[in-house]
Amino acid sequence: MAGVLGLLAAGAAATTSTASTTNTGLGSNWYASAPYLMPEDNSPPDAAAVMDATGQKAFQLAFILAQGGNSCAPAWGGTSSIDSDTTMPAVIQTIRAKGGDVSVSVGGYGGTKLGQVCGTPEATAAGYQQVVTKYGLKAVDFDLEEPEYENTAAIHNEIGAAKILQQNNPGLYVSITTAGTNAGTGWFGTQMLNEAKSQGFTPNNYSIMPFDGGFNGAAAQTDALVKFNQILQTTFGWNEATAYAHEGVSMMNGRTDAAEYFHQSDFQTVLDFATAHGLARYTYWSVNRDRQCPGPVDPGLSGSCSSVAQSDWDFTKFTVRFAGATPPTTPPTTPPTTPPTSPAPGTCTAPAWSASTTYTGGAKVSYNGHNYHAKWWTLNEVPSASGQWGVWADDGPC
Repeated sequence: MAGVLGLLAAGAAATTSTASTTNTGLGSNWYASAPYLMPEDNSPPDAAAVMDATGQKAFQLAFILAQGGNSCAPAWGGTSSIDSDTTMPAVIQTIRAKGGDVSVSVGGYGGTKLGQVCGTPEATAAGYQQVVTKYGLKAVDFDLEEPEYENTAAIHNEIGAAKILQQNNPGLYVSITTAGTNAGTGWFGTQMLNEAKSQGFTPNNYSIMPFDGGFNGAAAQTDALVKFNQILQTTFGWNEATAYAHEGVSMMNGRTDAAEYFHQSDFQTVLDFATAHGLARYTYWSVNRDRQCPGPVDPGLSGSCSSVAQSDWDFTKFTVRFAGATPPTTPPTTPPTTPPTSPAPGTCTAPAWSASTTYTGGAKVSYNGHNYHAKWWTLNEVPSASGQWGVWADDGPC
């Protein structure tokens, strides 16, 4: 994941362990919404508590790098061998015991990637296959960015390895994540797409990271997604809808490395865009940062808090919505039980709001004597509890 926070500094564990919990896998919508989590750095949160609070079922564990920076062997952060690390198996077991699952991200910003040292696509794939087998993975993410994606041979190895993993592990969910720019992606990102085309490789999605590049709010991000869609069309000969069905977005919550700021409202705008255009993936970096900083709200860039005002796990709730689920409310949101004190309303002609109905933007309902219209996709969100910034706009008494 772009930025100085993307380099995992994990210590080596002492004992050998394997992830023994059976993995039956989830629907691809959960792997497509899995936010990045670093269980060995940046004050890792309790994954089980995040699941309980948000309803999220999948996480993107980061990052696998080349052990010691010079070996064709996978290690967490390049230091903790998958053969001896005990932290990750425990986290995976916890998540799966609650009905969830994980994807593993290889690469990230900085560090040495397997594609840089393994020599061939086959050798690179063999290294990553160890990770897939070790943890019984149903999903992997190739995070191809600095400095690796400037290395033509390394990208050839990584794309080739992704193709081999896809072939050798039927049903494996594969995402490719790369840097975003105001033009969609830059020269190296486009070269990566051309490499994939030359190898005849099509992942589940290509995701860009529209931050750390002079982005100013959600409008700049959605504009980059439109432009990246055009790059996908040009590269692969897809039409617009097909390109969106292979396109994803990976954001950064709160303050970025470049001192850009993305708030909950920005995540909502991008979510609206993603659902309206049928994007294949919607995720962000990182769950470790999905909480308000103690003391000053914005103490500067942090790997363990967002540097914006928020409640715990606000941003993860957006990825849950992309997956098609409704985040739990704390405390539970319930309809009012006392009669309204305002004058009695007239007869409502709009359909009564239903907790079990999925509504899209523009849908009209009535509730407690008022008319409302939905500003975006929603399920089981009580109109009267929505507030000024919520999904339901109050159109007044019936």
